[in-house]
Amino acid sequence: MANSLSSKKRVRQNAKRRLANRIKSSAMKTALRKVETSLEGGDAASISAAVKLAYKRIDKAARKRIIHPNTAARRKALVARNAAKRLEGTARSA
Repeated sequence: MANSLSSKKRVRQNAKRRLANRIKSSAMKTALRKVETSLEGGDAASISAAVKLAYKRIDKAARKRIIHPNTAARRKALVARNAAKRLEGTARSA
């Protein structure tokens, strides 16, 4: 347990920041899951909306250094690749 006043304050600050980071990380993961569900059965409009939201959440997490910028780039590339594959398939069948 923290003994000095400054170390007690540091514990409080870390707890507050950890909660904020978990919220942003959870929002990013939820957006990625929404992309997956929209890719399974959604139309082009819902896919593009889900991808746009996922990009926003990923960029925000990277900007706040919750995830590494290279990790953000990799996840965005994966989302784009999957969305393009799905949209290409719907364009051919239409």
